Formats: sequence, structure tokens, C-alpha cells
Amino acid sequence: MYRFSKVAANLSGQAVRQVRHGSTVRQDFHSKYGLGMMVGGAVFCTAVWSYVLTQTGITWNLSPVGKVTPKPWREADE
Repeated sequence: MYRFSKVAANLSGQAVRQVRHGSTVRQDFHSKYGLGMMVGGAVFCTAVWSYVLTQTGITWNLSPVGKVTPKPWREADE
């Protein structure tokens, strides 16, 4: 347990130093790949949803208007 807490404290200390001194690795990654990853994610999401909507045959039942009709009123026999 001591080793785990020592490693955890060391990792958090390194993270604090990176934030304090400014890490350029993250900025370089976003400037290089940010737009491409966002466009790729949008294309992937659109492709998956278009497949789901058109090819899977799911009945979506979006609106009950016109599909649900009330039962006829039954008069009590006296």
C-alpha cells in the first residue's frame, strides 16, 4: 500500500509541475490533429446513425396520433 501511495503522489506531483510550467505536448496534439479528429468523429457518427435509421428495421413509433383510437362506449344494460 505504501508503494501505491508513493507512486500516486509522484504522479500527481508531475501533473502539477506540467500544469504549472505549461505542457506544450497537448497544445501540439490539438493543433495537429484536433480538426481532423473532430471531422472524423462527425463522419463516423453520421455514418453509424444513418445505418441504424435505414438498415436495421427498427420501428420508431414517434407519434401515436392517428394510431390510437378510443374504444367505443359501452352502455350499461338496465
